[in-house]
Order: sequence, then structure tokens, then C-alpha cells
Amino acid sequence: MKNLQLFFWLLFMPIMILAQNKPTYDIGILIDIELAELAPILEELQDEISAVVGEDAIIRYPEGSLLSNDFNLEKAAANYEALVQSEVDIILAFGIINNKYIATKTTFSKPTILFGAVNKDFVKIEDDNQTSGIANFTYLIASRSYREDLTTFKELTNFKRLGILIHRPFMDVYPYKTFFDQELAGLNADYKLITYTSYDEILPHLNDIDALYIAEAFYLADGDVASLAKECIRLKIPSFTGTNVEDVRAGILATNQGDSNITQFFRRIALTVEAYIGGEDLADLPIFISFDPNLTLNYNTAEQIGLPIKYSLISRTDFIGDFDKKISEKKYNLLEAMNQVLTNNLSLQTSQKEVELSEKDLQAAWTNYIPNITADAGATYIDPDLAEISLGLNPEYSTDGTITLSQTLFSADANTSINTQKDLLGSQQALYNADKLDAIFEVSNAYFNALIFKSNLQISATNLNLTKTNLEIAQDNYEAGLAGKSDVLRFRSELANDMQAMIEAANSLEQAFFALNQVLNNPIDYNIDVDEAELENGLFEQYNYTQLRELLDDPLLRRPFVKFLVEEAKNNAPELKSLDYDISATGRRIRLNSAGRFLPTLALQGQYNHNFNQWGVGVNPNIIVDTYRVGLNLSIPLVDQNRKNVNRQIALIQKEQLDLSKNNTSLAIETNVNNAVVNLINEVSNIELSSVSEIAAREALDLTQTSYSEGAVTIVQLLETQNNYVNASLARATAVYNYLLSSLQLERFVGYYFLLNTAAQNDEFINRFTTYLENTNE
Repeated sequence: MKNLQLFFWLLFMPIMILAQNKPTYDIGILIDIELAELAPILEELQDEISAVVGEDAIIRYPEGSLLSNDFNLEKAAANYEALVQSEVDIILAFGIINNKYIATKTTFSKPTILFGAVNKDFVKIEDDNQTSGIANFTYLIASRSYREDLTTFKELTNFKRLGILIHRPFMDVYPYKTFFDQELAGLNADYKLITYTSYDEILPHLNDIDALYIAEAFYLADGDVASLAKECIRLKIPSFTGTNVEDVRAGILATNQGDSNITQFFRRIALTVEAYIGGEDLADLPIFISFDPNLTLNYNTAEQIGLPIKYSLISRTDFIGDFDKKISEKKYNLLEAMNQVLTNNLSLQTSQKEVELSEKDLQAAWTNYIPNITADAGATYIDPDLAEISLGLNPEYSTDGTITLSQTLFSADANTSINTQKDLLGSQQALYNADKLDAIFEVSNAYFNALIFKSNLQISATNLNLTKTNLEIAQDNYEAGLAGKSDVLRFRSELANDMQAMIEAANSLEQAFFALNQVLNNPIDYNIDVDEAELENGLFEQYNYTQLRELLDDPLLRRPFVKFLVEEAKNNAPELKSLDYDISATGRRIRLNSAGRFLPTLALQGQYNHNFNQWGVGVNPNIIVDTYRVGLNLSIPLVDQNRKNVNRQIALIQKEQLDLSKNNTSLAIETNVNNAVVNLINEVSNIELSSVSEIAAREALDLTQTSYSEGAVTIVQLLETQNNYVNASLARATAVYNYLLSSLQLERFVGYYFLLNTAAQNDEFINRFTTYLENTNE
């Protein structure tokens, strides 16, 4: 046992000695003001330094080594000198006031790392300087520029009167007014400075501006930034921040900062600390942190304030926000779209007019049995000599009237015409029902196309951001000698292609909404949106589409269910019903032109004559006679130049043609149902597999990006994994849409839409299948 203890003691003794000899470094930090919001940022910086230094040293942050100058230059000097006289080993300085004081010093007795965003509009930085060249001192500069921000903001919004928000203590540090006077004059715009020390001081100044530039907002609380963003959105004022991406996530419109800037900044500070601990002189360490201007824009804020996004900015824009939260005058769910198309669709209204015309044709056929009554009146003049010898029967002048009645009592042609028009009306009504089914599927197709294009736009934006990230990696690799210039050029080419793809995706989405508006009979430019469609939520959970999926997924139930659907489809098919009506009408014409051609036509005729007046020669006042007559007319066709026989032969051929059409339509229905079921089965598997594929593709992309950044894989492999991920994301996003659309296509073929029927009716449909299944098993 003693030997075993001795073994372990000897084994761990070198580690204990190493631990005892590990150097310790105390770090002091200088800031401009101490805020609650600053604490997690400093904690993130401290964690990054500890992680990078690792086992090389013990890093400590002694109590009392975090000093704030409260925006006072004299206090900043006192704080710095206090840390110089203290036991801290390294001084980290951050903030505009600390920057201004330390920039005046030329010698440093204690290692000092100055870091922060220096505004190159006020602080002249020599681009040729790659290091500080000063012993015990280096500075990490991420340059900012109000000028670049204002130029981008002007290009984005074309503001005319700009509000510029600045923390009031900074007004004594730099000549802001002189600078902004010159810059805004160059942009052909007016401005006003809005200084603040608290959020409440800002709001009264927003009413007379058309855009807000938040030059300094680091000292606003996160909640205040979100509230300011909401107020700008309410007033339809575009906003631009000079700070970080988190403000854009809170609702500010845009910034020129990238999403990865803060992480890259902290990493460089940690690497600088590690290099110093490793024995390198701060004077020789690189000073610049290069951040390419990268517009980050909140898509939802842009929509809420009605700001169109310029395509010229897309190549250097990262989008934040949810493309699903589109601002619209009307947002449809699928059921609302279906109901509106049934009442407003123009093609359907045209088809309805065909039904109305058929109704009038039927009314016209019935008029053969409506009496025909005519009234005639006339005046007669007769030669006086003739009138004189007519014994009063034909006076020289007379006026007479006649009423004639004719009424068909029986006619085979009229009966056939009436019944034929009834059949044709039924046929037209069936065609209208088919048009309704088609219109419902058409609007469903337009609806899901819009959802697919929305997903495509979101994925195109993600892909564009991925390419930007990969371009940054390629540039880093090129600068580090891990890749050639060709990689950078290739990704720049890919960036241009992806930008074009995103523009096309945005335009395709607009076209999808145009198509949906057309089907719904809305104004084409009516601003609409569509609700998300999910199997387990909302509208589609209520109508049990998952139950349909389960029926098709069970091999034992699938075949009888398909047969049941075919039977239902044939029973419901308006196309078959229309053909049945057409066949019936043709049969009537066959019968009419066969034995029916010998049926007589019976008609009633009557006439009444009245003499109104007579004068002149030959008038006999005692002879004014009213007469009438009534008669029946029976007509039997015997020979009509063989027309009846020819008409019969034509009708027989038409019936054969209709029978063939009916058989073909029945076969087409059976084929369509079976094909639709196969498509549904494909989509069911696609839902499951596409999700797995996307997860795997995302992991592969992350690994490949890491390997490429280390020079372990080629650009071809990285591009391939990126394309695989994009394709997998698109497949996963559209899988549910394609399944639901395929379900609706099957319902169209069956002639029964679950969404348009009550729960009781849908249950009855399932019960019919249960009964059908039981009868089949017997």
C-alpha cells in the first residue's frame, strides 16, 4: 500500500510543481460608465480571455480593479494612474473618454491594451501603421465612421430631415456639430442633434424628423432601445444605429455592423493578452481589427414602416427578422381563401352564367306549350259603286279587329325539347360543380405556391449569409496562406449568384401573391399574406389530415382504402354526372327520331272578328256582325325528306361517342386517384426523411466550414456541403406543403374537400369507409 501511495505521489508531483509555478496575471479594466447591461459583456470578455490563455497562466480580476470615469476626462486620467500604481499586471481600457486620455500618452510603464471602436471621422489613424511601435502599449481598433453610416442610411431611405441621437456627455469630447453640418450639407439634407442622458428625453424630439440616426446608443438600456424602436415604427421613421446588431434585433431598422463583429473583437483582445503572456512585446502586435462594412437590416421593421429594400444593397446586407411576419392588408388561411374563391372568382362566375343561360333555354322550350294570342285591326275602303250593290255587307268605309289564338296541346318535338333542356341544364350544373372543385384546387395551389416561395426566400437569405461567412473564411485563409486568391474570387462569384437568386426569390413571391389575388378576384397589387400550414397545428389539425396519412401508411388498409376512394370519386364526379345527362338528352333525340317521329301534333286554334265602325255608301246599320271560330288541328308527319332518319343516325353516333367519353373519364378518375395516392405516400416519406437530411446537412456544413478554415478541405467540398444544406433546407421546408397540396389534389379527384365539410360530414365519410371495409372482408 505504501508503494502504491508513493507511485501516485511521484506521478502527480510534476503536475503539482507545474501548477505552483504557473504565473498569475491580475487584469484591471477601465470603462466610461458602469451599467447593468455592461456586466454580461465584460463577463463574456473575461471568459474569452481565460479560455484563450488556457493553462498558460492564471487570470484574475481583483476586486476594485474595474474603474469607471463617468464620462469625466480628469477622472479617466486619475483612474488610469491609479491602476498604474496598483498591483495589476495588465490594463484594459475601453470607452470614448478613456480612448481620448490614453491617446495623449507617449510612454507606458505598465502593459496597456486600449480597445474599442474609434471613429475615424475624428481620430486620424495612419493606415500604414500595423503596430503601435510603443513599448508596453498596443491598441485594438475597430474603426467606425459616421460618414459611412450616413451615406448608407441616405442610400437606404433618402431622408430629408435627420435626427441624430448622441449621449450628451460626448458633446464635449468631439466637434459633432461642425462635422454634421458639413456631412449633411453634402447629403443635401437637414438635421437636428438630439442629446440625451435618459430615454425620456428622446421622445419629444421625434415628431419633426423623417429618419433617426442613433450615433451613440451604447449607454441606453436594452429595454429603452426596444421602446425607441417601437416608437420609430409607430411614427414610420426609419432608424439606423452606429452600435451593434443587438439593437437591430430589438427593432432598429439597420446598422453597418456585422453579427460576428463582437465575437471577433473579443477574440482579438484575448489573443493579444495571450501573446503578451507568451513573451511578445505589445509594441509589435497588430493593432487593426478589420470589419468590412456590412449592412444588417431588420426585414420586419422595413416592412412595418413601408420601406422598400433596394436590390443594390442586398450584396452587402445581412437580414434579421422573420420572413413569415409579412405586413399585409389581409392575411388568409386556406379555408378563407377557399370560401372567397367560391363567391368572387371570375371564372366561376362565368361558369355560373352558363347555368343561367341553360335555365333560360329550358324556359324557352316550355314556351311551346304557352298560348300564342295575336290581335289585328284594319280599315277598309271599297269602290262606292261596289259598296252600293253589296246590300250592306261591304260598306264603302269600315274598321275591323281580329283576335287569333293558337295553343299546342301535344307535340313530340316540344316534349323532347323540354326534357332535353332539363338534361342539358343538369349537365351544365354538373360542369359548374366541376369548375367549383377546380377553382378550390386552383386557389389551394396558389396558396401553397406562396408558402413555398416564402420558404424559398427565407432559405435564399440564409444561403446568402452563408456565402458571406464562407467568403470571410476564404479571405482569412488567403491572408494566412491557407488558401489561394482563387477561393476568394470563387466565393465572390457565388455571392453575386446568391444575391441574384435572392432577388429572383423575392420577385417570385410577389408573382405568387399576384396569382393568388387573381384567383381570389382581388386587385392585383392588394397586399396579402398567407398563414403558415402545419400538420399538427391550426386548421389542418382540426380536419384530421394526419388520419389520412395514417390510412395511407398502413399497407393492410391502403389498397381497400384506395378502392373506396375510387368508388367515392366515381359517385361524386360531376364530370360523370354531366356525361350521364348528355347521354340522357341524346337518348331522347334517338327516341324522337325513331318511333316518336310518327306521333301527331295536336293544336287548338280560335279566332274572333269584330266590326268597329262603317260609313259611306252601302252602309246598312242593321248589319254589323261579330264572328268567331274554334278548331283542333291534328298533324301527322309522314315523309320529311329522310331528315328524321338522318337525325336518328347522328344521335346514335353521338351517344356512342358519349359512352366512350364516360368510360374514358371513369378510367381517368381511377388513374388520377391511384396516382394521387402514390404521390401522397412519397410526400409522407419525404416529410420524415427531409428533416433528417437537413439536420445531417447542417452538421456536415459546420464541420466542413471548420475544416476549411483550418485548411483541411478544399473550396469544392465546402461549396458542395453548402449546396447540400440549402437543398435539404428547401426540401424540408416544402415537404409539408407538398403533402397538403397532394392531399387536396386527391380530394379534388374524389370530389370531396374535408376543409369545406363539417366534422360530422367528415366522420360520415370515414364511417362509409369502415362499412365498405367490413363488406369487403365479408
